[in-house]
Amino acid sequence: MRANHPALRVGEAVFARQPFRLIKGLVSAYLAYPVAERREMRLIRPKLAELRRHYRMTFPERLSMARERLADTLCFAQSSVPYYRDLFAASGFDPERVRRDTGYLGDLPYLTKDIIREQGERLLSRPLAELRHHACKTGGSTGVSTVIYYDQEAADYSAAVTLYARERIGKKKYKPELHFACRFPDPDVPEWPTREDWKCFAMNRSNIFFDRIDDVGLEEIWRKLKRRRPYLVHEHPSTIYALACYIEQRYGSGKAFDVFESSGELLQPYMREKIAKALRCRVVDRYGLAELGVMAYELDGDSGGLQALDSEGWPESREIEDGHELVFTGFRNRLMPLIRYATGDRARVSQADNAFLLTDVVGRIHDVVPINGVAHATHHIMDMLDHRVGGIQEFQIDLRTAHPVLRIVPEPHADPGHISARIETFWPGAFLIEYVGHDALVRVGHRAKFRHVVTA
Repeated sequence: MRANHPALRVGEAVFARQPFRLIKGLVSAYLAYPVAERREMRLIRPKLAELRRHYRMTFPERLSMARERLADTLCFAQSSVPYYRDLFAASGFDPERVRRDTGYLGDLPYLTKDIIREQGERLLSRPLAELRHHACKTGGSTGVSTVIYYDQEAADYSAAVTLYARERIGKKKYKPELHFACRFPDPDVPEWPTREDWKCFAMNRSNIFFDRIDDVGLEEIWRKLKRRRPYLVHEHPSTIYALACYIEQRYGSGKAFDVFESSGELLQPYMREKIAKALRCRVVDRYGLAELGVMAYELDGDSGGLQALDSEGWPESREIEDGHELVFTGFRNRLMPLIRYATGDRARVSQADNAFLLTDVVGRIHDVVPINGVAHATHHIMDMLDHRVGGIQEFQIDLRTAHPVLRIVPEPHADPGHISARIETFWPGAFLIEYVGHDALVRVGHRAKFRHVVTA
């Protein structure tokens, strides 16, 4: 059966309504998910139970555990990771001192993406060939794209954190969720079911694939949301804000889901207000990054603030010229520990009565790019260049000229001719393509910050 078969459309409509919606959710949560977890050789539910126990403790108790985990992470890095072994030895750093006073952590320099790229395998505790691992490429919005390697234990904790955080806002496993994803211009309709279809069933999740956010694309998105009626929607706030503006202009307001979970870029206050009002939903913010996973969440809603997850890492903020930069030491990933990692995002860390809080957050921003007269989000372009073109280390689109210029920093092994041909296939005549080094990319604003799109 093809994925566009009419029977699947009918099934989608049936399972969006009660009692079939609940039945499907219960089968997913209590049958399909455990089976999938076992078949994929993962251990997520025990870690979810561990997180529930952890956050039932008082904050002083959790804080004591976080200090121990911080010291344990440093000791492990000293004994197992070549980069940290040499760094600690050169500076005379003793990680055991951090167990007594976390202030000693300040004796270590900050880790940056440049250092990660430069050190490469020296940041790994074991050769990749020796264990099951997962590669995760950063988006490049706060520095040059970098590959981070997770061991299986860290990947399972990351999945458990997402499940736990959503539980805290009322999204139980049996309630359906929906994710937005890039629609690739593949000519053939795939067979159904695929491995991704089984995964979605086990997760009680569906996907909306989109490639444009003009009125045509937004109307298509809205109709799919109304048809599926998920409990939670997960997407970049810029996309849902564009949808909210469209719905307000076209319909006044509308309701198709209960909770919007923001991710991937900064949720501005005006976005939160518009989304909540026009789409009649609750808005929940979170902070995550490819390098470490989800590290902060509005566990108690907007009023509780963006709480750093002390089970997952030690948060800091360092003072810089124009504010504070967010810094994390991750606890879970023993394959590639990141110690005092400077994220490139702006935020201040403060300690409240019940949690570390992130305030004054200034994060990643995604733009809208017109391609042959159709509005596209930059994260869609990033997905296309990563997964359908390949060989690109970084890119930037310059809209200051009559014809947009696409500047590309290719990977050392890449064939520019192949890259150009693939781009022309997907977006014929849309760009003038220039192959450059990183120093040729334009920096914008008084902070000379990198942006994927240059408009002025």
